[in-house]
Amino acid sequence: MAIGVALAAANLRPAVTSLASVLGDVRVSLGVSTTWASLLTAVPTLCFGFAAFLAPWLGRRLGVARAVAWSLLVLTVGLVLRVVDGPAAVLGGTFIACAGIAVCNVLIPVVVKDSFPGRVGLVTGVYTAALAAGAALGAAFTPALESAFGSWRLAVGAWAFLSLAALVVWLAGARHGFSTRPVSRRPVAGRSLFRSPLAWVITVFFGLQSLLAYTVMGWLPQILGDAGVDRTTAGLLLAITMVLGVPVSLIVPPLATRWAGQSGVVLVLGVVSILGVLGLALAPAAAPGLWVVLIGIGMGMFPLALVMISLRTSSTADTARLSAMAQSIGYLISAAGPFAFGVLRGATGTWTLSMFLLVALLVLVTALGWLAGRPRTV
Repeated sequence: MAIGVALAAANLRPAVTSLASVLGDVRVSLGVSTTWASLLTAVPTLCFGFAAFLAPWLGRRLGVARAVAWSLLVLTVGLVLRVVDGPAAVLGGTFIACAGIAVCNVLIPVVVKDSFPGRVGLVTGVYTAALAAGAALGAAFTPALESAFGSWRLAVGAWAFLSLAALVVWLAGARHGFSTRPVSRRPVAGRSLFRSPLAWVITVFFGLQSLLAYTVMGWLPQILGDAGVDRTTAGLLLAITMVLGVPVSLIVPPLATRWAGQSGVVLVLGVVSILGVLGLALAPAAAPGLWVVLIGIGMGMFPLALVMISLRTSSTADTARLSAMAQSIGYLISAAGPFAFGVLRGATGTWTLSMFLLVALLVLVTALGWLAGRPRTV
């Protein structure tokens, strides 16, 4: 089961990071504006938000395993469609691919809660580590593939083979022990999570940490490029940021589940993130490796947010409901980040103001995470 979860997770970020790593060449090839590029960086989070609303319904109608399988198929189709034509196809195909990702985002934590109730921290760590590894592969290898193939379309489209392979493995695994039970409609607490202050704290915490993460994934190579770092090095630095998510994901969730509360872990990750973003804002070319390492460690907020969804609920049904709420509304919140970040850069001609805005948001994220980490359930 854990292998199947990991393989599916490995496909949930290359759709984003592969395109981000060659975004400059895509813009030149298609002749599009900075505003179009900003919209493209916002599409994943917008789609994650809207499509996540459908995930519990799909889980109820199809069963979790079948819903994940269909989502991987949709992801594969979207990855192919977005490289066959012009700007509209790129946007549309990205939206389709990310719709498949959105359903997996919501339902895989349900599989973890249902199938590994005594090892939620460990399996969440494996899941998010695989997710980070996939993100890193997309960032690191796409520029090299572009050089080898002589086309950004072939380089970006090649990631469809990875999602197709994951689909084949998932279909085989679903016959041997994966959770196939439909997600229950019945809320254990008997009340809407929209009335729970804790559910809203977790939702906004998830949304803002996602905003920061997708802003970094979408724009870090461009920020480094504008500071004088060459394209290949910038892509590798983005990959380092993603690769760091592997050990961080394997350490943070299991460690967090050892304590009743996770507020201290949030504080450490928040401080590390703030130092990294401040360094990138004030002296991006002075020590880019150090800044991306600090930011990469700080991205441990993501696996921590996922494990909190399980820790702050008392049943699989509530986990599915909180996962859908946090990821749908949270990703809609985060969608504003990459778009506004790019538009602000175009308006001011510099990244400085945008970076200091990220610092302010990191302070808020840390405060919300501190509240979400206190031991109680929705």
